Amino acid sequence: MSALVARFHEQLRQLPAFVREGEVVASNGLVVEAIGPDAHLGELCELRKSGSTEALLMQVIGFRDGRVLLMPMGQAAGLRVGDRLRALGHSLRIPVGMGMLGRVVDAFGAPLDGKGALVAEAHYEVYRAPIDPLSRREEDTVLETGVRVVDTLLPMGKGQRMGVFAGSGVGKTTLLGMLARHVRADVVVVGLIGERGREVGDFVTQALGEQGMRHAVVVAATSDQPPLVRAHATHAVHAVAEYFRDQGKDVLLMVDSVTRFAMAQREIGLAAGEPPTSRGYPPSVFNALPRLTERGGALKGSGSISCVYSVLVEGDDMNEPVADHMRALLDGHIVLSRDLSHRGQLPAVDPLRSVSRWLGRLTTAEERRHVAEAQALLATYEASRDLIDMGAYQRGANPRLDRAVELAPALEQSLRQTPDVSLDRHEGYAALASILNGQGNLAR
Repeated sequence: MSALVARFHEQLRQLPAFVREGEVVASNGLVVEAIGPDAHLGELCELRKSGSTEALLMQVIGFRDGRVLLMPMGQAAGLRVGDRLRALGHSLRIPVGMGMLGRVVDAFGAPLDGKGALVAEAHYEVYRAPIDPLSRREEDTVLETGVRVVDTLLPMGKGQRMGVFAGSGVGKTTLLGMLARHVRADVVVVGLIGERGREVGDFVTQALGEQGMRHAVVVAATSDQPPLVRAHATHAVHAVAEYFRDQGKDVLLMVDSVTRFAMAQREIGLAAGEPPTSRGYPPSVFNALPRLTERGGALKGSGSISCVYSVLVEGDDMNEPVADHMRALLDGHIVLSRDLSHRGQLPAVDPLRSVSRWLGRLTTAEERRHVAEAQALLATYEASRDLIDMGAYQRGANPRLDRAVELAPALEQSLRQTPDVSLDRHEGYAALASILNGQGNLAR
């Protein structure tokens, strides 16, 4: 009965007597000001430009001096004072369904791959509430990624949220492609936010490939699109992941990058009149990030969403505002090193600056002992690398350094991996134990 009432009410709202309209009175940068309509924050409005049959979608982002502040989701060229707009009565929704597998869509769920229309099984609100804390289930099941350095030293569990922190050109996209292609998850949902158009195509065809796309959905919003569209795409990719989770699937959600989402949110906040704080980011950015990350996790009686958020650190500064805030929100972080990348280490994961907060619940006591010993040896070797390279190291002066010099190169070699190869987690621990026991390197 309630569904019928809701449907009847929605039909009534479409009648002319219930149409809520407004009129454009000003435009300032990214923001359009209007008198009316009587719309709520986040509601969508439709505007028809004078002399045009095409509708421009806009969203209410704030209010000022009795006027409604809106931001367009497309090009506002041709907009005039006096143009009429009407409220649509709902916020942004995205069509979802099993038919999305293997497809590339935009922030609104429209296909970008030229493979025809999608058949929607449902429409999910893009801005959905995070998971209730008491609805989360305790999870200690390993999510095998097929990437040895992650599976052995930085294991991920189903429902865990990890960050990949890297500067530009260090191999972030390569690592994300390896995770997407080799992970043992039912569905992979990828959000490419603020990327160049060429990079979207490269990620789909090269990083994912035909094999990876079979069980993947890609949501893309390129850098040339308005900030509102880029922000919407980030929320939309979470809504898509939530649909598959609600079907009982174990989902790996990857967002590249959350930094560009924060930049888009910064543009929106500043245009709406928010005061800038650290590096120009308004308070709404640091409010939006936890609401985003808390949408991941394992749900009682349903599936799980394991999240990987890439964070593009400016100038390799790991303490810049977004990176620092994300580290506090996530269940671990994977740091890519430019020095390791220059030395040919692939993936260039720095095990000494990276951590998985679920290590204790996902590994045995023996595995943890091997991980701790390997990290200690690598730290000892790294601390004395300059002395070793200069030839100032003398064997016998420090037994611990002697062991590090003997084993660290084999440990580093065991963590190397080509993008097209998937490595087994248990073989990784066996190789680690073999090296530490002085029996050679079993890594491929």
